[in-house]
Amino acid sequence: MKFNKLLLIAIVITLFFGCLANNENAFAEEKKRDKNILFIVVDDLNTTLGCYGHPVVKTPNIDRLAERGVRFNHAYCNYPVCGPSRGSFLTGLLPETIGILNNTTPLQNVLGDRVTLPALFKQNGYYTMSLGKIFHGGQNHNDLKAWNEIYGYSPTETGKTGEGRNLTDGVLKWCSWMAANGNDEDQPDGQNAKKAVEFIKTKREQPFFLAVGFHKPHDPFIAPKKYFDMYPLEVCNPPVLPEGWKPPYNHTLPGETKTFDKFTDKERREFLRSYYACTSFMDAQVGKVIKALEETGQIDNTLIVFFGDHGYHLGEHNWWNKVTIFEKGTRAPFIMAGQSVGGKNVESNAMFEFIDIYPTLAELFELKGTPGYLEGKSFAKIVNNPALPFRSEVRAIVNRGAKTGRMVKNEKWRYVEWDNGNMGNELYDQKTDPIEYNNLANNPEYASVVAEMKKILPEK
Repeated sequence: MKFNKLLLIAIVITLFFGCLANNENAFAEEKKRDKNILFIVVDDLNTTLGCYGHPVVKTPNIDRLAERGVRFNHAYCNYPVCGPSRGSFLTGLLPETIGILNNTTPLQNVLGDRVTLPALFKQNGYYTMSLGKIFHGGQNHNDLKAWNEIYGYSPTETGKTGEGRNLTDGVLKWCSWMAANGNDEDQPDGQNAKKAVEFIKTKREQPFFLAVGFHKPHDPFIAPKKYFDMYPLEVCNPPVLPEGWKPPYNHTLPGETKTFDKFTDKERREFLRSYYACTSFMDAQVGKVIKALEETGQIDNTLIVFFGDHGYHLGEHNWWNKVTIFEKGTRAPFIMAGQSVGGKNVESNAMFEFIDIYPTLAELFELKGTPGYLEGKSFAKIVNNPALPFRSEVRAIVNRGAKTGRMVKNEKWRYVEWDNGNMGNELYDQKTDPIEYNNLANNPEYASVVAEMKKILPEK
């Protein structure tokens, strides 16, 4: 009898401490979840950043953000231009599924009863604010029901003045720069940052989803003069193309190449200086927003997601724009920092597509009512353990009028088909030819590679 009592006491003690340990583990898990989310989307930003190894561009605030969390080296958009990319990653659907394949199709025409990412956060009790360009701008391109508040700004009269010029003598209206008069807040991005700081410093119990869309370095390249002064022309070195290089097909690039053929060395350097200046201007605004989180004690309970909406060429392939399915056109910077992130100052080589962003955030925040139709896959496990692999290949598409280019890439190869191969195909060895100048698709030695890559192309 005495033995049974002792056994019962031992069992009770074991259960008690087991429950205590489980509660402690549960508490630890709870601590790893962030309360809020700061969702920063930057227009036309490629990996021209200090934390991605650029030797010239100064981005101290983004670099410090990377030190707080994970820098992803292989994040890829599903369509390399603003409207389709944003319409895709904010719905978790491929561009062809949602039906946005250009910058003119309004989201409202195709959204129907689908739930966008910010709308899902709002449905889960988050206070949602949109600042600047999150969706593709304008009410018809926005999901108005997703937001508690929406703000957009314009430059002040002072901010509209300054020294600058068009680099194509007016042929391309967008291709111009201006070292503007005034300070940061004379420009829309400076006003976005100011409003974000104000929002963060307003006390609230409700968790928030704060989306900040910075427009620069998107053209026209306008930033306060002090940012242009950071980059003398002699440090802005344009890339050197292989002698005699030409694109495999006229539709490999979007067009306008004849205009860029006329660029002088000075104009190439001015273009780079302008892009660099706008990038550093944007970086300064990011710094203000993160500082507000620090000053209010919310840096430790806010997941920060920072990324560019697609890639951008700065002279590679003699192209000075976007809308290509090369590496430079589809790869973008992507950084995450917060309690949900399983490391600081680490990098991840896991590949993922932008349609994966929606399900990942939904899983990390345990959002209820996450749609079952999402086409992306959650990489939450990579956020927690950046050393893990994820996708074995990624895909993207682009339209050239009636022609559609479909791209698939894995760790070694990038393969492109135009009009299902009727208008040509391209194959690049990304290990030996990382900028992708040497098209191997028509080389018989690579026929087996082409055949294998064909099998994993996006569905037609």
